[in-house]
Amino acid sequence: MNAEAAPQSDEKNADDPAGQLAQAHQQIARMSRDLEDLQIAQKLTHKLAAAGAIDLEAAVLVAKARIGGTAQADIDACVAQLRKEKAYWFGGSTETTAARKTAGVKDRTTAGQTALEQAAQKAAKTGSRADLHHYLKLRRNLL
Repeated sequence: MNAEAAPQSDEKNADDPAGQLAQAHQQIARMSRDLEDLQIAQKLTHKLAAAGAIDLEAAVLVAKARIGGTAQADIDACVAQLRKEKAYWFGGSTETTAARKTAGVKDRTTAGQTALEQAAQKAAKTGSRADLHHYLKLRRNLL
């Protein structure tokens, strides 16, 4: 029964080009709306991420609801309004900070560089072969 229904519907569509055209226009309109929705969502995602949104999905959903699906809506104003009303969704700064070293940990490069620099200055000042040898030994170990 289904095998017979498919050829009959194809025959109806072949006989009705106006129906096919109307169906194609509906599909194009639906795809156009979907594309506009995706573009708005993408713009919102980029703007909210740049603003430092912590919960990006929730912020995008609320912003989409506020915009109401209109393509002409001012996305920047919506992001600013969300940032003002729901400040807890946005981090203080978007930069990541490095972990601080504890009191027991010394910075190797700074201490090593200063020891190396001191040895180089001492070797240059005294001109002693022993000081030069000490400097070269430190340099080999650090570099």
